Amino acid sequence: MDNKSIFDCSVIDLGKINFAEGNLTVVENNSAFPFDVKRVFYLYDIAGGESRGAHAHKECHQFLIAASGSFEVSIDDGTYQRQVFLNRPNMGLHIPPGVWASEINFSSGAICLVLASHPYNESDYLRNYEDFLNFRHG
Repeated sequence: MDNKSIFDCSVIDLGKINFAEGNLTVVENNSAFPFDVKRVFYLYDIAGGESRGAHAHKECHQFLIAASGSFEVSIDDGTYQRQVFLNRPNMGLHIPPGVWASEINFSSGAICLVLASHPYNESDYLRNYEDFLNFRHG
């Protein structure tokens, strides 16, 4: 596996088109982020103080967008950790495979939109942190 680090995680501006009535952001394959979207899902109605995610993927890339409200993403490559604050619907965080991520500190009414490079496959998930470390360093 090509070990990615937290330094390979990047916040990408998707751009926005301004109208008098509001704004529009377009998401298309082969555009701002480095993979084709095969799955889209979103997290919402997250209770205050709760977290989501807390896993890594072996092959799947993810792109997280705060479609509404805000939240933080805690990313970890087994050596380094950092937190990224997302609060603009035209900005997203690319998380390559092999990086542990947790979504935390959701604001009231926050919606986390996730674009994924692969369809759901349970065997792609690393849900136990020790298994993740073994995958990274083993």
